Amino acid sequence: MKDLTPQRTVPAGPAPITTLDDLREHLQWAVELEHATLPPYLCALYSLEPEHNPEAAEVVGSVFAEEMLHLALAANLLNAVGGRPRLDMPEMLPPYPRRLPHSDLELSLLPFGPQALEMFLRLERPAPPGAPAEADGYETIGQFYAAIEQGLRHLCERLGEREVFCGDPARQVRGGRFRHTAGGLFAVEDLESALGALREIVEQGEGTARGEVWDGDQDTFHPDRDEVAHYYRFRELQLGRRYRRGDTPQSGPTGETISVDPAAVRPMRPNPRLSDHAQDSAIRTAQDGFNRVYCTLLNQLEQAFNGDPELLGAAVGTMYALKAQADALMLMPDVDGTTAGPTFGYVPPESRS
Repeated sequence: MKDLTPQRTVPAGPAPITTLDDLREHLQWAVELEHATLPPYLCALYSLEPEHNPEAAEVVGSVFAEEMLHLALAANLLNAVGGRPRLDMPEMLPPYPRRLPHSDLELSLLPFGPQALEMFLRLERPAPPGAPAEADGYETIGQFYAAIEQGLRHLCERLGEREVFCGDPARQVRGGRFRHTAGGLFAVEDLESALGALREIVEQGEGTARGEVWDGDQDTFHPDRDEVAHYYRFRELQLGRRYRRGDTPQSGPTGETISVDPAAVRPMRPNPRLSDHAQDSAIRTAQDGFNRVYCTLLNQLEQAFNGDPELLGAAVGTMYALKAQADALMLMPDVDGTTAGPTFGYVPPESRS
């Protein structure tokens, strides 16, 4: 596990998160935020033909894996303060395009390409220097998490750590359960570990507090390199070059080239919906099947974060089933030269069998 000593400075100001109920509500929003990033990343990943676009698939796949880590850390934070993470509910899967929870940032389901990269760059954009904490209507994800950090510090000063961190330690999900991430999945049990979890989430997305392109870890796939934060990984794909030591956000990447083959991207129909196709059509039937499995995954994750962490193993198996279903969808011709794609719609538990 990384050093958990707090390093990121949160701008001073009144804390909008002033009660434990406020804190639990905002940490549930964090769970919803982290989940909301998953379907767009999965669509971009599924659309790539990995044998012809290995570098792009590696980048998008690594970001998805770390967003899963962030989801687990957000759940640990919520459990640590006596909350209950919720994922298996209709509100988690509104139709796309949709807004990131409690923000104006728009998310769409798109195949990999310039439009998807622009969306990912807006999503992972670093907070400007000195940007205020924003508990609602946030402009960047870092500002939202800065408001949670501010609330945590305020409540610990007012109530004491024991009162704030009142959750059952048995509900914490611990390390070694997510692969392909350089970050650590660790238990949250006090202010120090909570600040460490927040820093892990923010720095993997936008870079270290010192304004660097790196996230403080070693690259999982290339151990000889420092790992680049999510925002800068997408800049690498956009600009066609890797960052190397000495590069800065201002210099841009000056390292080896990265190639992306646009011809090896499945042309998925943007923001597909069930209503685009007749009830008994092959595409709609396949989309319904994907949605049932995805909602089963949400249920497994919710149970894993609510006292049954061993179910994370079953969730990994469900993710493999999802990939096979998505691959099949993206081989089905749709209109205007596009292919079908997953809709990520909610299916009630009684309709999943």
